[in-house]
Amino acid sequence: MSASGTAAAGQVEHMLRQVTPGRYDAYEALLTALADPAGGKVWMLLWHGSPGSADAQYGNMEIDGVGYAPCVTSARELAVSGWSRAHEVVTGPDIARTLFPERWGIWLNPHAPGGGVGIPWPDLRRIATGLDRMPAGPLRLSEPAIEIPHFYALLSQNAHRTLAIRSLRRAWVQPALGAPYLAIGLDLYDTSRPSVDAVRAMMQQSIAAVPDGLPVSTVAMSDEYDPVAMWLRANARPFYDRDAHGAPEQAGGYGYPAAPTR
Repeated sequence: MSASGTAAAGQVEHMLRQVTPGRYDAYEALLTALADPAGGKVWMLLWHGSPGSADAQYGNMEIDGVGYAPCVTSARELAVSGWSRAHEVVTGPDIARTLFPERWGIWLNPHAPGGGVGIPWPDLRRIATGLDRMPAGPLRLSEPAIEIPHFYALLSQNAHRTLAIRSLRRAWVQPALGAPYLAIGLDLYDTSRPSVDAVRAMMQQSIAAVPDGLPVSTVAMSDEYDPVAMWLRANARPFYDRDAHGAPEQAGGYGYPAAPTR
């Protein structure tokens, strides 16, 4: 490992020591260190097989119903852990891309005093796709309390003229770090380039009705890994529903099928 890689690996361990309950800023700094493709490495513990072999299998552990693959943060920690089976050294982004689609997280240094720190799969997804592209968790989600009927009315009118849109939902999102914002869930019939462009134009036309200072974001309802979309599917009724307006069903079938709406 190069000197810069060693320094980055040391940064992972340094930030890990800063993480304590409620210190979301320190946890976010740990994710940033892990996301460094040059040096954010972890030593994944193999329960079966050897690195690169067809039968290689990571270890697994379950905490509060969530699955994690245990790992350590350096060769020194590997020696301290007493692990006697094989291991595999991978970058944070690589292991994130491997594990999050299966809804597995990683658990750093489970042998350490206090039990180490777990990185659940939604945060691995953030590492894999870009930490700045999604809000920092854990998220607090609820129905929006702010009254902006003109915006919702205009958005519904514009959505009705945008044939790619099946329905719209809404949520108030409070990230662990950063300002809260209004999320609009977009359920689309298809994601062809013309449809995406039309939906983007629809949002740009509607956003003028949003009060100054109110952040608004959108989320694809078809995204099975997005925590906001997951919450919307489970908890929010559409405030605009094309099928409920008696419009003819569109061809295609992107995302979730046109089933009876919640």
